[in-house]
Amino acid sequence: MGSEERYHKTFSVSWEQIQRDCKALAWRLLDRKWERIIGIARGGLIPAAIIARELDIRLVDTVCVSSYTMKRQGELEILKQIDTSSKGEGWLIVDDLVDTGKTAKVVREMFPEARFAAVYAKPEGRPYVDTYITEVSQDTWILFPWDAEAQYSDPISMRQK
Repeated sequence: MGSEERYHKTFSVSWEQIQRDCKALAWRLLDRKWERIIGIARGGLIPAAIIARELDIRLVDTVCVSSYTMKRQGELEILKQIDTSSKGEGWLIVDDLVDTGKTAKVVREMFPEARFAAVYAKPEGRPYVDTYITEVSQDTWILFPWDAEAQYSDPISMRQK
């Protein structure tokens, strides 16, 4: 299914909103002291940094997984792993969004004892995440501020013609 058939709506997230939502996620994660935070690159890097600050987590790492080219999800490719024998006990994995759950499933298999948190979750991906802030419909493309720039857009009424 191409992006034209899959995404019917766009949800734009501002820098201020992503910061507010990440802080809200941090509040939900206060139930324990985390040893390490792992951001899933690239989308999870900014949320992981905000949450690391809010929860005073100093050990920050990344797992790099490639799956999207613009709005089209392709084959998963693990570009960087963490060299460890740990199953992730006391670790927090953070991503911006859990969409279909394919990336989350792979990372959860790497660290089955870690807690997985995402700022946004879609119905197909929700079973793979332990904690999230906002659920978004499966047919919505989330436009994050690091993927956008400010420019003029037609009013909604003009776009319907």
